[in-house]
Formats: sequence, structure tokens, C-alpha cells
Amino acid sequence: MSLTRFMAVALTGLVVLAKPVLAQHQHNDYPIQPVPFTHVHVHDEFWAPKMLVNATVTIPHTLEKSREQGRIDNFLRAAGKLEGDKLSQFTFDDTDIYKVIEGASYAMQVQKNPKLDAYVDSLITIIGDAQEPDGYLFTFRTVKAAKPHEWIGSKRWEKEEELSHELYNSGHLFEAAVAHYQATGKKTLLNIALKNADLLVKDFGYGKEEKYPGHQVVEIGLARLYRITGKKEYLDLAKFFLDVRGPKGTEYNQAHARVVDQQEAVGHAVRATYMYTAMADIAALTGDKSYLKAIDAIWNDVVNKKLYITGGIGATGAGEAFGKAYDLPNMSAYAETCASIANVYWNNRMFLLHGDAKYIDVLERTLYNGLLSGISLTGNRFFYPNPLASMGQHQRGEWFSCACCISNMTRFLPSVPGYVYAQNNNDLYVNLFMTSASDISLPAGQVKVKQTTNYPWNGTVDLEVDPQKNKGFTLRVRIPGWAQQQPVPGDLYTFADATRKPIVLKVNGKPIQYSTEKGYAVLKRKWKKGDKITLDLPMETEKVLANKNVKDDLGKFSFQRGPLVYCLEGPDNKDNLVHNILVDKNAPVEEAFEASLLKGVPVIKTNGVGTKRQANTTALLRTEQAVKAIPYFSWANRGSVDMTVWVPYEASAAKPQPAPTIASTSKISASLKNARTLAALVDQYDPQDSRDSNYPYLHWWPNKNTKEFVQLDFDGEHTVSESQVYWFDDSPWGGCTIPASYQIFYKQGDKWLPVKNTTAYEVSKDKYNMVKFAPVKTTALRMEIQLPKEAATGIHEWAVK
Repeated sequence: MSLTRFMAVALTGLVVLAKPVLAQHQHNDYPIQPVPFTHVHVHDEFWAPKMLVNATVTIPHTLEKSREQGRIDNFLRAAGKLEGDKLSQFTFDDTDIYKVIEGASYAMQVQKNPKLDAYVDSLITIIGDAQEPDGYLFTFRTVKAAKPHEWIGSKRWEKEEELSHELYNSGHLFEAAVAHYQATGKKTLLNIALKNADLLVKDFGYGKEEKYPGHQVVEIGLARLYRITGKKEYLDLAKFFLDVRGPKGTEYNQAHARVVDQQEAVGHAVRATYMYTAMADIAALTGDKSYLKAIDAIWNDVVNKKLYITGGIGATGAGEAFGKAYDLPNMSAYAETCASIANVYWNNRMFLLHGDAKYIDVLERTLYNGLLSGISLTGNRFFYPNPLASMGQHQRGEWFSCACCISNMTRFLPSVPGYVYAQNNNDLYVNLFMTSASDISLPAGQVKVKQTTNYPWNGTVDLEVDPQKNKGFTLRVRIPGWAQQQPVPGDLYTFADATRKPIVLKVNGKPIQYSTEKGYAVLKRKWKKGDKITLDLPMETEKVLANKNVKDDLGKFSFQRGPLVYCLEGPDNKDNLVHNILVDKNAPVEEAFEASLLKGVPVIKTNGVGTKRQANTTALLRTEQAVKAIPYFSWANRGSVDMTVWVPYEASAAKPQPAPTIASTSKISASLKNARTLAALVDQYDPQDSRDSNYPYLHWWPNKNTKEFVQLDFDGEHTVSESQVYWFDDSPWGGCTIPASYQIFYKQGDKWLPVKNTTAYEVSKDKYNMVKFAPVKTTALRMEIQLPKEAATGIHEWAVK
């Protein structure tokens, strides 16, 4: 039987096969199955270029950086092919190689690439050489370093529930192995994975190692191996890893309760959504309805209380975690790229279980906004967090020491066509809209579907249905929630204008009346060659309002057009500023396509007011100005700039441009390498408290017990007699606290002299610490800070008078 008959990887991480390749047919699985991406050939002007950039830029870039940063050397040293015991930084670094192999495998399924194929083969040889005889594969232990990494423990699996990531590595190995086998027919990596999986079956289980994975994903990988082998032990082990969690663990990795007893999303967002994805997989494969009850409740918690308008999840950088209900800060939003990818995986599984378009609504929102923002237009610069506001402190990087988001993006982007269609017997679901040609097998027979659209720029979608023979089946076309004045399921976000616009559906040029079920227009008929469906979605600019419980968004709206969320960015607006802008909620808008901007994007234009404070008065200077918004996914492609998704319409929500002060007009220097944080010292934004991370701050983490300094070189000579400093302190869970002490110096000639303070040097949290001193005429002030013995210190603001 030909390999192509079995090539059906839905690049959501779900393997879908016409028949299992290595085993007998499994009876239980998702009632709905995705149409594999290999059967959906996308050639639109939005996604096709991005997938091409991934194949030609991102994958080679990631492979080269992995080599430079020692990921490949880890395997060579474990295999004894390279001397020394120097390893890369993190115990999960092996997975960057696995994920990029997975992405490369997907790319090669779309288009053959002999050079890449040969290079992947060479990597697999190195991986195989690093595997121990019994199947164990974890370079950080096999190398036997003189000073072992503190996360790995003294023996296998000892710290698995904490930070070793042994099982996390296995999970990504399994996913890569299945993808590579499906793409090439070669069993080289698959055999390595099966050997490792058999070791896990031998070592883990009740009465053996009764431990859960500290970072979930192995459960998904085991389910994939089960699907192609039929080996029930893999499925049983995946379920064991879920059932053994809780109740004595921590919320951080969702081990605080049994998985079936969990009702809300807590802890590390990537770990969580990988686990919810795995619960859906195991529920589908075993029929365990208790898993469904739990993930249904958790999904409602996320969508109603913890989802950013961009589809991002994980509000706080403290633990890269879900925050409390409605706690969705913008400037400090974490919204990790990996979490968005996992959110897509999870929502796709929820759709496959329930057949409801609301899950695809969330998936699409995440896909076009919070996920796509994670990679630059050039394909070689990345975001780890995806904030919804910035004052220039956020910048894309070409690599991170923790590179999980970069390698995750390489494996995800080729998968996008796998989300377009799905089927359940003779029901064919149209979920996403992109110009493409597809060849789909239904029980009724072969059907070619051609989709033509300029989505997401335009709301018209043409579908041409070409059955091999005139056959009856049901076409279910998703009517997006945004087209029905519902940006997301639930009431977390609403459109300011609740008036529904007409949605027109035509068959062969004639408008039809249609019924809807679970968000889908249901077209049941006998289809014949050349039948054409046209869907006209009302793609107008909408203003989105957040639930009143989301305090950070009170008095503000965000722009949305179709599935795209927009933002204001400095280069498009007056004085490169956006946080001082006020726009009337009822202000008219216009759209325009700018082909030369950001590789071609539609922009939204309106009029607003820029606000500015003046010296020696409380009156604001208000200036009318043009306002322009761009798609959020395209921001930060022009350097570190001002940006905001949420636009104030009430004056109380705006941040007027501050009046100039001695400090703000000074040249800032410090004992820091990162110059981008220096401006935070004098940005004149008053924090709510010392741990407030909504606005930029300066810090010396991870330094401890050192003497540091900050310095203001004035724009001329000034007489000063007072200093006010607001310390950043995120203790006990963060790394910064108030300093042990500090002292102010002034410049006299070439010397730095201590000021003669007339009040004590106060060192307190949650307030400005003022010290008065005898007036000095000087051109510069310097603050020397002694860091505590066990922590770093940071500064929100430094003002002088």
C-alpha cells in the first residue's frame, strides 16, 4: 500500500490516517476529523507567503541558531562524538531540535527539499547515537557532566515533577518522529521514539514510577504514537500521566487537584493548555466523559474571564501563568507565543469533540492576532511575550536562551492549512477562509473544493464544489461570531455597535435562506460539478469594549476588522506617541490599503485628540490629530516603539504626554547593559505600587549584593535640593526588593560629592522615597545603590527638584 495513502497529519498535532500504518484500526477517536493539511493547498496572498518564509527563512535560521547555541553539541557530547561536558543552558533545549525537525518534516510534505531532507537525516543520526541502549534519551544526564545541571537530580526521573523535563523532551521527540515518518516514510526517528516510549511504559505506572510530567506534552506525543501503532500501552500511559496528577502538587503545573476535578485555568499557561489538549485527545480515544466535563468548565473559565482580545492567554510573567479572573493587564501582558499555539491546539480539539463554531472563533482570533504577532514579517525575529501595550521597552529578538517559542513557530506555521476543513461522515465543515484547492474523501465520494477569497482583508468567500459524481452531502460553513456582532463567546468582549449586519449566502449566484446549527450555515443538497457558494461577511471596522470587570480596559475600546485586532503604533501617529491619544467612541473611521506599509496591510484611520501636560499648571494641552491603526500582528516590525491595542475614549483613561522636567530632559546612564530600560527611569508614570509591572521599570536582576548606580546628566546647570525615588519590588515571588541602602551624589568639576541630606534616606515600598538636601548647583546627579544580599533591586521612577 502506498505511503501517500497514509500521509494525513493534521498539523494541530493530531494524526489522522486513512488506515493505521503500523497497526490495526482503532475504534474510538474524535467524531469529527480534520482534513489533513497535505490535502489543502493554500496559495493565497496572506498565509502562503508566511509559510514560504517559514520554510526558507525561519527553519534555516532556527537550525543555524540551534547549532550556534550548542543544541546539536548536546547530542554529540552525549554520543561521545565531541569532547567535554559543556552543555547549553536549559534541560529542555533538546526539544528545539525535535520541534524544528517536526516543522521541517511538515514543510517537506508541502514541497520536496532534498537538501533539508539530508540535513534532517544527519540530525537524526546524531540523536540516535545519543540514545542510551535501553531507550533513555536525555543529553543532560547522558553527558555525565562534572557539575550536573541542578534540575536533573541524581538519578533518572528523580526531579521529573519539578524541572528535569525528561518527559517533556520525550513528548516533543514523539511528535517529531511521527511527523518525520509521515513526511518521508523513513522510520529512523520513529524507531528512536518507539524505543524511548517503550522505556517509559516499562518505568512508569501504578506500582512503578508514580510520577506526573512536570511540563505536560508527553501525553499528546503518546497519543500520536498510539494512533500509528495501535499499541494500547502508549494510550494507557498517556492516561496514567493525567490521572496521577494531584491533589498534592502545585497550581503552577496543574497538579493541585486531580485533572477531572479542575474547573478553572491556573498556573503556567503552556503547561495547562498542553494538558487540556491531551485530555481532549485521551477523552476521544477512550471515551472518558469525566475529562470532557473538566475541560468544558476550564474552557468557559478562560473564554469568559482570562482571554485577551488578541486571543493571547497567560496574563502574568510571574510563572508565565494565568492570572485571576478579569485580571488582564496590557503593558505587562505575558501572552506567550507558545501559549497561543497551544490555545489553537486545544480549541481545535474542542471543536473536533463538539462540532461547535465557537471554538473555531477563538482559534481564529488567536491565530490571526496573538499567535501571528510572535514572528516578524521577515521570519527571523520573534516575540516570547506578546504585550498589548508598549512604551518602547519591547523588542523582537533573533534568538532567546529559552527558545521554545521560536522552534514552536517553525513547526506550527506549515500546519495552518490543516485547520481549514473537517469532516464527520458526509458532513464537510468549512472552518477557515483562505484561497486554496482541496481534495477531500467523503463516504459519498471524492470532492474537490476550491476556495477563492481575499480574507482577512475582505469578507467575500467563493467556494466551488466539484464532486467526482453528483452526490448528496452536507456542507457546513462557519459564520464567524465577529460577523454576528459577537467578538468572542460569552460577555468578556462586546462590540460597541450591537446592530447586526446582513450576512448573505448564495448558491450558484442566488441568495438563499439557510438554517444554522452551532454557528454553521447548513447546506444539505445533492451537489454537482461546478456548484458555487458565495459567502459575503460584513467586514466593517468595529469598536470592541471589554467587560467592566477588566479594570485595565475601562474607558477604552479596541479596533477590530474581520478577525483582525488593530493597534496604534508610534511611527504612524504624531510625535511617535500613542498613549496620550483620545478618540471619541462614536468617531467615524475609514479603511485604506497601504501596499507599501508592512508588506501591505489595510489601515484604519480616524481623528482624535493628543493630550499633553504643561509645566507649572494642571491644565492639559489638547491638540486635534489624525490617528492611524495597523493590524496588531504586524507591530514592532519597525523597531522599539510606542504601541497600544486599547484606545482611550474617556479622558481619565488616557496618559497625557508629561511636561518636561529636569530629570526627563537629562541624559540617563546606569550600571546596566540594556539601554532600553533607562528611559523608564524618567517616564513620569506613577506606579500603583512597588510591584506594578504595567509600565516599564529599570532593574538589576539577577545581580545580588552589588553596588549599582544611575545617573542624570542635566541639559544644563540646575540648582536642586530634593530627590524622589520609587523602588520596584516584586518580592517574595520575584527577584527584586528594596535596596539595602542608597546615596545621592552631585557633580562638581570632575568629582562626585555626596549631598548634605537634611532628611533621612528612607527606603520603603509602595511610595516615593524623598530625601531633601542642601541646595547644590550642578550639571549631574548620581544615585549609588547597594543591592540586598539575596535579591536584586529596581526603580520605577526618579524625580529631582
